[in-house]
Parts: sequence; structure tokens; C-alpha cells
Amino acid sequence: MRARWWHGGADIARAVNLLTAQLKTLFRRLRSRVRFEHEPEWRKLWLPVRQEHPRELVGDEAERLEAVMRDDYAPLFAFAMASGLRQSECLLRWSEVDWGAGEIRKTGKGGRLITKAITPTFREILWPLRGHHPEMVFTYIAVRTHRGWVKGRRYPITLAGLRAHWHRLRKRSGVTGFRFHDFRHDFATKALRVTRNLKLVQRMLNHADIKHTLRYAHVLDSEVADAFEQVAESRKKSRTKLRKVG
Repeated sequence: MRARWWHGGADIARAVNLLTAQLKTLFRRLRSRVRFEHEPEWRKLWLPVRQEHPRELVGDEAERLEAVMRDDYAPLFAFAMASGLRQSECLLRWSEVDWGAGEIRKTGKGGRLITKAITPTFREILWPLRGHHPEMVFTYIAVRTHRGWVKGRRYPITLAGLRAHWHRLRKRSGVTGFRFHDFRHDFATKALRVTRNLKLVQRMLNHADIKHTLRYAHVLDSEVADAFEQVAESRKKSRTKLRKVG
């Protein structure tokens, strides 16, 4: 059971630990009125939380994924890579795309409102999809008639369908150790590398707390190294000036 929670993701482990902490508090408050003969050993119920290490696409991994990707799924993956949205947030509805205002608005993690301007890149991805489905933006074409699906017709891409396709895609491409959520990590890492601005990337990712954005700060290590060199060079120049004055 512990291994199952571990592989289910850090978010699940944190949720279980939060519930455990709440139950422990409840037991403690009831001790003055209720006698518990077999109170749980709370420490044994605590689940380890795997620390996430940002993973980005490297080398030819992006090309390998693209080479084996179905054409009907390609727009959704292009949107995920360009937006940095979470997996469930990528399943857009047309009601969330406001062409007039030039904005995408949807509810994200924790009920927070996500707004993204419809940039030329987003427009290029989304505009050709109009008319494919009245409600959902991203659809796929059924490859066979089965269980109510008719070959050749378009149907909305569901979360379960996306996960199944992503599993096959990784297997065919040979890209290992990369989850769908890592598209978000890939986006964040590249965005910080380009902008050098943690606060801006925080807004791009819709993080409520900048501490979540700080996990990507490692990409600024080269900038820190450059700053050390600049300080060293300034000291050298200062010493040279002092010698000339002397």
C-alpha cells in the first residue's frame, strides 16, 4: 500500500498526511472526554513525500515524441508545451476561450482562476480546431467502430484517453522518466532560463506561492557564477587603479 501511494504522486501523499494530522488533532482533543484503548500509532501512518526534481526535454526527446505522435493529438500536446498548464487544465472547453477578449479563462488547481492571453502561438494551435466539437476544444478521430464510437468520427479527448495515449507515446518514442506533468516543468525551466525572472515565471505558472517556483531556480546557477566573476573582475580593476595612483 505504501508503494502504491508513493507512485501515485507527492500530492496524494501530502493529502493523506494532512488527513492523518487532522485525525491526530481530533483524537488529542477528545482525550479529556473519551478513553481510547487502541489509538493509532500516527508515525507509522505517515507517508513519505517524494521530492520532485524538475525534468525537461533534452537532446532529441521532443523530436522523438513528435515523430510518433498522432496528428489528432498533436494540438493538445503543442498547447501543453506552450502553456505550461497542468494535464487536466489542458482539456479546454470552447466556453473558456474568449476570442473577442483575446483571453483563455478557466478554473485551475485549488479553484484559482487561470487567465492566459491568446498569443499568436495559442491562436495558431486553437483556431484550426473550431467546428470539430461544439463543447470541447481538443478531439481525436476514432480509428475503429467500438462501444458506441464510430470509426472516422471525432470525440472529445478525455483525461483517461489522454493518459492512455501518453503511455503509448512514451513507449514508442523511447523517452523514459518523463511524465505528462513534466511538460509543465519543461516550460517553467525554459521560461526562467529565458526571462531570468522568478516573479514573472510564478505568474506564468499561476503559482499561489513563489516557493513553488523556486524549485526551478537552479537554472540561474550560471547567472550566479557570472556575478561572482563580475565581482572578482571589479576587484582586480580596483587594485589596478590603486597601484596606478600609488
